[in-house]
Amino acid sequence: MKIYGLELPFGSKHHALRKNTPMIVLMVTLALVLFTIFPLCYPLLGYPLYLLKNISKSQISISASSYVSVEYGSLYVHASEQKCDIFTGEWIPNPNAPYYTNTTCWAIHEHQNCMKYGRPDTGFMKWRWQPDGCELPIFNPAQFLEIVRGKSMAFVGDSVGRNQMQSLICLLSRVEYPIDVSYTPDDYFKRWRYPSYNFTLATFWTPHLVKAEEADANGPTQTGLFNLYLDEFDEGWTSQIEEFDYVIINAGHWFYRPCVYYENRQVVGCRFCLLENVTDLPMYFGYRKAFRTAFRAINSLENYKGITFLRTFAPPHFENGEWDNGGDCVRRRPFRSNETSLEGVNFELYMTQLEEFKLAEKEGKKRGLKFRLLDTTQAMLLRPDGHPSRYGHWPHENVTLYNDCVHWCLPGPIDAWNDFLLEMLKMEGVRSYEEKLDLSERKMKLR
Repeated sequence: MKIYGLELPFGSKHHALRKNTPMIVLMVTLALVLFTIFPLCYPLLGYPLYLLKNISKSQISISASSYVSVEYGSLYVHASEQKCDIFTGEWIPNPNAPYYTNTTCWAIHEHQNCMKYGRPDTGFMKWRWQPDGCELPIFNPAQFLEIVRGKSMAFVGDSVGRNQMQSLICLLSRVEYPIDVSYTPDDYFKRWRYPSYNFTLATFWTPHLVKAEEADANGPTQTGLFNLYLDEFDEGWTSQIEEFDYVIINAGHWFYRPCVYYENRQVVGCRFCLLENVTDLPMYFGYRKAFRTAFRAINSLENYKGITFLRTFAPPHFENGEWDNGGDCVRRRPFRSNETSLEGVNFELYMTQLEEFKLAEKEGKKRGLKFRLLDTTQAMLLRPDGHPSRYGHWPHENVTLYNDCVHWCLPGPIDAWNDFLLEMLKMEGVRSYEEKLDLSERKMKLR
């Protein structure tokens, strides 16, 4: 992930005004005193200009020494001379983790509450992501809430997206718990509000991103058969997100299930539907079309001015069998980056996302919309130890649940997604500030 620095629009001409030197000295001294008391700050995030001065566009990034001044309600983020892709790196030990527990946070979904249901080891909670060449700060809840003060954020997608939102609620719980302001009792469409910060958090359930319906509750694999209308918006979320400042979109695992693909209300194929005279197509066909339609929906919203984050696919880690045939995830430590690689279906899904993201980003720029890549794929590929496995329910319960190697224990490695998110929000502030300065420079050149 690269961001570029700020060049302040200061002129370079010097004038010999010897007669007025005493007056100039007095004015400069007064100005320095005033700027010391009242620093020039970027109004959105409070970045003091003196922190960004004299940094070239190839040098600026966010350093690990970021901090927040809650007393004055201003956020101060230091700039450093680092270039860094925060999504490429390794997991390293973090003995200070976790930063919440299943007893201090009520937002943990039962099936991800691994400690409650007897997971015997705790080492999976004690790692943090270390990017190559720089630091990724541990999530700072006060800083996050200051950045999103007066704003709103929506998680759009499946239960793994909801998994991230619940992680975020738990991480923020050290500062404040939200209140439920949902419009409906349906748990698939929840809204939470942080009253001290006027910040709204919402989740919209849409595992296929497009209009879909369950055609058969069982289907060929006993996981349902779904009709996907690949060219039609899912208005359950597309009609709701115009008001949001940040939209985090994701999808993936539900496309493994049998589906019938429709375009223009006509069947064009399916994935493992076992229906006569229907062509079997690879899952990437429906996956690509769904993302294309979802991004088209966002770019077509007349009043949407928010930033769209694509959270990339987090690979599952079933070993010694498929999810429905004894597969499990029993490893107890992360992989190193040289011990595994992204391949097969996981690689295809990831590349499909990137390709559709680039197309949507290009189209969105025509309307001034921003698309950002929250690239969690490499980091999570390395975490086979972070899934609930069988620790999502009591062993004696009379339930039919497969080993879960898709979702993530809370606390656990998914908390790093919100480390990424906070860092990206800080980067966004710098970008916005640079854009304002560039616009100012262009106006000055036209005078």
